[in-house]
Amino acid sequence: MTARIRLLLSMLAALLLAMAVPSFADANASVAATTFAHPMFVPGHAAPGLHPDLVPSGYGPSDLQSAYKLPSGTNGAGRTVAIVDANNDPTAEADLGVYRAQYGLPACTTANGCFKKVNQTGGTSYPPTDPGWATEISLDLDMVSAVCPKCHILLVEATSASYANLGAAVNEAAALHASTISNSYGGGDLADTSAPYYNHPGIMITASSGDGGYGVEFPASSRYVTAVGGTTLTRASNSRGWTESAWSGAGSGCSAYNPALSGQAGFNTGCARRAVADVSAVADPNTGVAVYDSTPYNGSSGWQVYGGTSVASPVIASVYALAGNAASINNNYPYTHDSASTFFDVTTGSNGSCSPTQLCHARTGWDGPTGLGTPNGVGGF
Repeated sequence: MTARIRLLLSMLAALLLAMAVPSFADANASVAATTFAHPMFVPGHAAPGLHPDLVPSGYGPSDLQSAYKLPSGTNGAGRTVAIVDANNDPTAEADLGVYRAQYGLPACTTANGCFKKVNQTGGTSYPPTDPGWATEISLDLDMVSAVCPKCHILLVEATSASYANLGAAVNEAAALHASTISNSYGGGDLADTSAPYYNHPGIMITASSGDGGYGVEFPASSRYVTAVGGTTLTRASNSRGWTESAWSGAGSGCSAYNPALSGQAGFNTGCARRAVADVSAVADPNTGVAVYDSTPYNGSSGWQVYGGTSVASPVIASVYALAGNAASINNNYPYTHDSASTFFDVTTGSNGSCSPTQLCHARTGWDGPTGLGTPNGVGGF
């Protein structure tokens, strides 16, 4: 057999093998394209004592800024918080304007350069409207406004809720130079290699831990994001003026696939791999936040009250923007700056039954539902 024939046979064999066995990249693409996420908002009502007869009810910007001791009036200028969601909210900018005007926040519009809305490729041909995702979008935009009113806001709408499309939207947000990116959606635990969209050094990325109680969801289980759990937030007569417990719906647990964060070593998470959550913020729909959305969802529109870790993720993304360190840190940073002066430790409440118990029961120090706790200023970010 001549060398030329051997070469041709070798090339033919390689071609047949490639056709018969999909590449690793093709397999990953298939998982991402056929696996879908869901938004993380939960309809709710105002906390007791918040005058539910008034509109809007639910916590507003001054409440969140007070509860978490945030420098919202001075910090955040020049930074961009990106919101990634699926489908289109056709009234996103107009609804954002109503929310900000209600609370005396400066206008954030396309015209003044504060607000930008694009599809997952950076264009302005938007995907179909979906009322549920439109609600999610309005919630996310309002939370950025509440916590970082001086920030610019970038909304990137994915073509669908597949991880391939949501991931393309995350990549687009990074390409458009977002400082932080919030992801208020999730699905079953996945390996980072199956949806490799969340590794963007120099950009802090947050993800909701889930609204179904104990159990892990992706992308919160990614090693590249800050997984954000949830709390019940109520006014109190203590020195802080507020108290928190773990919200029963917050997601938590151990990823079956992704490596532990190096910063989690020494915190006794009970996980051999990545533990969820890292930090937390208000999420209980019974102590919900005010949201304005004019796209009807289940018969409701206008001023509404929502909870879920959909609230917590954009809150924490905005806290990172207030801190202004995103370009030089990674998601281990909160663990290396954990103290009573940087986090309010949440030590009561649970989100289910588990073993070891710290994965679903709040305790002193790190726990699954609330992570290190909630922001006490921006020192942990």
